[in-house]
Amino acid sequence: MAAALLCTSAAQAAPAAGAGIEVTGNHLTTLGGTTVRLLGVNRSSGEYNCISQTTTTVFAGPTNAASIAAMTSWHVNVVRLPLNEDCWLGINGVNPRLGGAQYRLRVKRYVDSLNAAGLYVILDLHWAAPGRILANEQWPMADASHAPAFWRSVGHTFAGDRAVLFDLYNEPFVSSWPCWENGCSTQFKDTAGHNVTYLTAGMQQLVDAVRSSGARNPLMLGGIGYAGDESQWAQYEPQDPDHQLVVSFHTYSFTGCNDAACWDQEIAPLAAKTPVVTGEFGENDCGDSYSLAYMNWADAHGVSYLGWAWDATDSGWSCSGGPALIVNYGGTPTAYGVGLQSHLAGLAAATAAASDARPRASAHFVK
Repeated sequence: MAAALLCTSAAQAAPAAGAGIEVTGNHLTTLGGTTVRLLGVNRSSGEYNCISQTTTTVFAGPTNAASIAAMTSWHVNVVRLPLNEDCWLGINGVNPRLGGAQYRLRVKRYVDSLNAAGLYVILDLHWAAPGRILANEQWPMADASHAPAFWRSVGHTFAGDRAVLFDLYNEPFVSSWPCWENGCSTQFKDTAGHNVTYLTAGMQQLVDAVRSSGARNPLMLGGIGYAGDESQWAQYEPQDPDHQLVVSFHTYSFTGCNDAACWDQEIAPLAAKTPVVTGEFGENDCGDSYSLAYMNWADAHGVSYLGWAWDATDSGWSCSGGPALIVNYGGTPTAYGVGLQSHLAGLAAATAAASDARPRASAHFVK
C-alpha cells in the first residue's frame, strides 16, 4: 500500500470516543465533523455466558482496566459487544443473577469503562428467539415478540451516550430482502429439533423501535446471507428520520463475498454513498493472509472493520475454531491475530508520522 494512502486511512481512525460519532454523508464523523474510521475487535460472550445456570459472570474473561488496556495496546478505537435479548429483558427463564437488571447494569458498566478508555462501542443483538423459547442460538432474523422491546430499552439506556452504535441484528439469514426490511413469517429448525414458525421483526421495525426511545445513535444494518450479501441493501434501506444508517458487512475466508471482485462490485458502491462497517471479519486457517488482504482493500475504500474475536486460546478457544485473535487476555496475539495487531500498529505509526510532518505555526504568528 502506498504510504500516502496508509497515512490517510490511519488519520481517519484517530478520534477517540469522547468526541461522539454520527453519520455524515458516506462517512462516520465525530459530532464536531472530523472523519473517523472504526478499527477494532469483537468481545464476544455477552450473548451466551448469561444463559448459563452455573457461571456468575455476564462476560467470559476479564472486563477490568488491565484487560481494556490490552485492547487499546493494539491501537483499536472500537469494541463490538454481542448481546442476548432474553438476558437484557430478563425473560424465558434466564438466571436472575445474570439477567434483567443485573445484565443491563453490567453491560452499562462495561460500556462506560470502554468509553472512558477512549473506545467507541457497538452493541449488537446477537442472540434472540421468539415467544417462550430461550435465546441460545442464532435465528434467521430478529423476532417480533421481543426484539422491538429490546431495542426500545437499549435505546433508552444509551440515548445519552453518543459514542455507542447499535447493530440491529447479527447476521440475518432470511431468504428475501422484503422480509429483511419489513418482517415476515418464517420457519427455523432449532437445536432441539423443533420446526418453529415465527413472525420476524424487519429492520424497519427495529429502526422505529430505537428512534421511539429518543436515541439518535448510528444504526448498523447487516444484509442477508449472514450479513455477507449486501447486493440489495440500498434498494431496501429502511427509512430513518435521523439519517443515521450504516451498512454492516461480515466477511470471512469461508463465507460468501470473500474476494476483491465481490468487494468491488457490492461493497465499494455502497461505501461511496453510505458508511460501511465490517462488523466481523477473519479466517479459519490460523493465518493472516485473508485478513491482511481485506484490511488493505478496506483501507483503500475508507471502510471500517473489526476482527472476530477477542477470545483467548488459553480459555478454550482456538485460532481456527473461534477464530480467536489472542492467546490470553493480556493481548498476546495468535498466529491469526498477529495480522490485525501488526496492521493496526502500522496505521498508528503512519498517523504519528503524518502528524509530525504537518507544518506548525511559527511562534512569530502566535497571538
